[in-house]
Amino acid sequence: MTSVKLAVIYYSSTGTNYQLAKWAEDGAKENGAEVKVLKVPETAPQEAIDSNPAWKANIEATKDVPEVTVDDLEWADAIIFSVPTRFGNMPGQVKNFLDSTGGLWFKGKLVNKVVSAMTSAQNPHGGQEITTLSLYTTMYHWGAIVVAPGYTDPVLYAAGGNPYGTSVSVDQDGKMVEDVQGAVKHQTKRTVTVAEWVKKGNQ
Repeated sequence: MTSVKLAVIYYSSTGTNYQLAKWAEDGAKENGAEVKVLKVPETAPQEAIDSNPAWKANIEATKDVPEVTVDDLEWADAIIFSVPTRFGNMPGQVKNFLDSTGGLWFKGKLVNKVVSAMTSAQNPHGGQEITTLSLYTTMYHWGAIVVAPGYTDPVLYAAGGNPYGTSVSVDQDGKMVEDVQGAVKHQTKRTVTVAEWVKKGNQ
């Protein structure tokens, strides 16, 4: 059987979710998947970006990461999203991209995609769980298969124990509070494994 094709799709203003995406990439490769790391296009005004040195630096640091297109969704067997929380919801940039998937949805091209999601916020109660669930709402409409980590490995407790998807708090200096690398890799392995089951069942 050919390896699972995984798209790790992230949006990141200051780099946290880019790091989560890179850990997911590592975890997927360790489990034999073919991986693309792709960023959601930035739509914020340049003056907003220029006013935040960390935001501006991250855009420069990730300038060579390809931007996601709907063709990448069609290519993928599995998709992991990693996005920050904005007022208890996904960022507008991500919603804008998801709203562009109507053509694939109409043709049934997103049915049975295996999906999972991760997020970050400045504090544990800043809407992390709701952000993940808001992403899954779109996935349910796609007819995708949502793979949440649940409590399937002890490593999840050290990461804060979010059963919907790995989430991390970020302090005022932009540093991650919880140790989530292991949780990201476990969630990725679980996503790839379920995608293998689905792919095998379709052959």
